[in-house]
Amino acid sequence: MADTKLVKSAGEHWTCAMLARHGWAPALTRDGLERTDILAVGTHIPYRPTVEVQVKAATDPGRRVISWHLGRAVYAYAASGHEWFVFVTLPETRLHPRAFVVPRDHVCAATWLSHESWRTDPQAAPGKRNAPVSQARVAAEVWAGYEDRWYLLGSETSEVPVLLPAWMHERAAGDRVGLPEGHPWNDVLPQW
Repeated sequence: MADTKLVKSAGEHWTCAMLARHGWAPALTRDGLERTDILAVGTHIPYRPTVEVQVKAATDPGRRVISWHLGRAVYAYAASGHEWFVFVTLPETRLHPRAFVVPRDHVCAATWLSHESWRTDPQAAPGKRNAPVSQARVAAEVWAGYEDRWYLLGSETSEVPVLLPAWMHERAAGDRVGLPEGHPWNDVLPQW
């Protein structure tokens, strides 16, 4: 599946199916809403919360590191406590897709931390790593703690534990990388 529009469409439709299997009534927004591909109502929860989901899909041919281009997400902090990303890997074989369910502000932090750690790596040759954060790609291994965490969707995103790799906490707290300006965790860095 090489066509990026088909990959995106397959990821969105598969995510809708998984949401429905977990008690959410999903509706595709069809590019009508910025930052939101799917709106879903939690029919299995008494207070019927609504979540906004942005889907990022990538194919997994099994021969390379899977990553998603997320540069534009760095400064798109959550406008509500119900904004999520679902990262989907679509294998080309008969294997099942994988999904990582991540709060938006966690994505913003991880994108910055991943890119800036790479860009400012003291082991890199000077002048070789100058790509702007708008070109940031984040590998699937960063989202490993969020795999199949569909049950988190009923929570306020500010109450969801941070499941990013431990090295990211060190970089967020340190001077070399830190967090992007305006990120909500700049006030109080959560533990993870």
